[in-house]
Amino acid sequence: MKEFFKVMGKYFAPYKGFIAATFGFNILSALLNVCSFVVLIPILNILFQIEQAHYDYMPFSAAEFGDLKDVTINNLYYGSQQLISTYGPSTTMLILGAGLALMTLLKTSCYFGGSATLTPIKTGVVRDIRNNIYRKILELPLSFFSEERKGDILARVSTDVNEVDSSIGSSLDMIIKNPILILVYLSVMIGVSWQLTLFTLLVVPVMAFGIGRIGKSLKKQSLYAQSKWSDGLSQIEETLGGLRIIKAFIAEKKMEERFVKVNNEFRNASMKVNIRQSAAHPVSEFLGTVMIVIVLWFGGYLIFSGNSPIDASTFIFYLTILYSTLQPLKEISKAGYSIQKGMASMERINKILGAENTILESPHPKQIDGLHQSIELRHVFFSYNGSREILHDINLTVEKGKTIALVGQSGSGKSTLVDLIPRYHDIQQGEILIDGENIKNLSINSLRSIIGNVNQEAILFNDTIFNNIAFGMENATQEEVEAAAKIANAHDFIMEMENGYQTNIGDRGGRLSGGQRQRISIARAILKNPPILILDEATSALDTESERLVQDALERLMKSRTTIAIAHRLSTIKNADEIYVLHEGKIVECGTHDQLISLGGYYKKLNDMQAL
Repeated sequence: MKEFFKVMGKYFAPYKGFIAATFGFNILSALLNVCSFVVLIPILNILFQIEQAHYDYMPFSAAEFGDLKDVTINNLYYGSQQLISTYGPSTTMLILGAGLALMTLLKTSCYFGGSATLTPIKTGVVRDIRNNIYRKILELPLSFFSEERKGDILARVSTDVNEVDSSIGSSLDMIIKNPILILVYLSVMIGVSWQLTLFTLLVVPVMAFGIGRIGKSLKKQSLYAQSKWSDGLSQIEETLGGLRIIKAFIAEKKMEERFVKVNNEFRNASMKVNIRQSAAHPVSEFLGTVMIVIVLWFGGYLIFSGNSPIDASTFIFYLTILYSTLQPLKEISKAGYSIQKGMASMERINKILGAENTILESPHPKQIDGLHQSIELRHVFFSYNGSREILHDINLTVEKGKTIALVGQSGSGKSTLVDLIPRYHDIQQGEILIDGENIKNLSINSLRSIIGNVNQEAILFNDTIFNNIAFGMENATQEEVEAAAKIANAHDFIMEMENGYQTNIGDRGGRLSGGQRQRISIARAILKNPPILILDEATSALDTESERLVQDALERLMKSRTTIAIAHRLSTIKNADEIYVLHEGKIVECGTHDQLISLGGYYKKLNDMQAL
């Protein structure tokens, strides 16, 4: 329980008012519940004709603090006797019964109030956890997601949060309400008979030990079960992305067997968790009954021996209170199991929430509004995990308004190099300067605002064409979006679609062809109008006709901008002001197209291979 409040305390903090109201309603509910039980004592006395003594009214003001209990009991008996003498036993029982009903109405109303004020806490906490996860996903560097499986992240955002919702959320009522009930009932039991209560408390540790034995390994088993479901969700995500290949290689049976294996492992792990959790109620029910039997025997022994501090009707009231105490005790044990499951999920969620964001902004960042001189990389070294070096001693300069190209074999570090400029990753050694200022001293938002990207795979969203082009530009007008689309050679095909710019393009732009998706991506970059443009093999995946249209759009986009282009097709970057050739993370050649051809080195080899 201590771990629960340590982890979840920060999520409860914004709801202090609701928590206070919940406590207040539950305290009232517990006190009214006790009062309704107190009414049972005179009813039992009348019914069984137990109390024959005569009572006189005693003023409460004259009672000492220690005698307050005796005065209260005396006046309750006096009141019932007065009612009997005035209205008779039958009518008195009806009056007392009506009082019991009124107490119950007030008690249930307070119980409802406690549950109603708890609902905003339960729903709010789960909402806040989801918001925090999504916010953290947006903040974390790209390197985090390259090391994590997408399916595992999805499982933590969906399944684990739902488990927190069902386990911890549903247990809050038990956690807040039941300790209050136990405390109030225990106080009443001590007030009625501290001797019987002391004996009862000696039996409770046995019950707690039995329940604790069951829940000890529940969290560990829940963690294992959740990890197995992450494996299953990862496979579903891979299957959806690779259905074409699965069908092409007739691998449906193999993929099904893999999923069935993971699903069976998840089922077996979940079964163990649920069986252990299901044991909570019967075990606590049995141990509670044993405790009642022991107390009943001990109290009966005292009454029959004549040494009891209470009479028979008060003993029945005591047993009623004791039995009422068992229910919140059982619910607390049940909540303990649910919390252990929820804490296992929360532990997995915290792997995202607690992940370190290595891309840190300077305490006093400088703002940048454009490129005025140059981009410069000085002796840059980079590694993703600190073991294998991706870039080694990179030195290059891009003057304002110039176009440079990066070429080389796959895995030579081209894409990694351009990802360093907007600080998607941070270098381990060296400097990256814009207008002579280290980019680590610049505001990340202002740095990325002056850089536009067009990637090999056009990254679009399940939204309208208008919103995809205007993505990130909050006040873009229809005229501005259309102007950008015309420059990108996209306006004509957009107008041919059923709803024009308001046409939804589906998941990842699935309703568009590759060339159309790329031209939408270029239109988005044109609308942003960045002074620095990064083109990452923007035409490599297109057919000849689409490549011509996209290349034409790119040439319009590159005018008057500083451009860094990555290309496999050397024909697309022949006119670059300077070409850098990368091989195994190092710059091995540098110059214009003609200069590199005349060198007869690595670039000429690449050019001859493509010509062939």
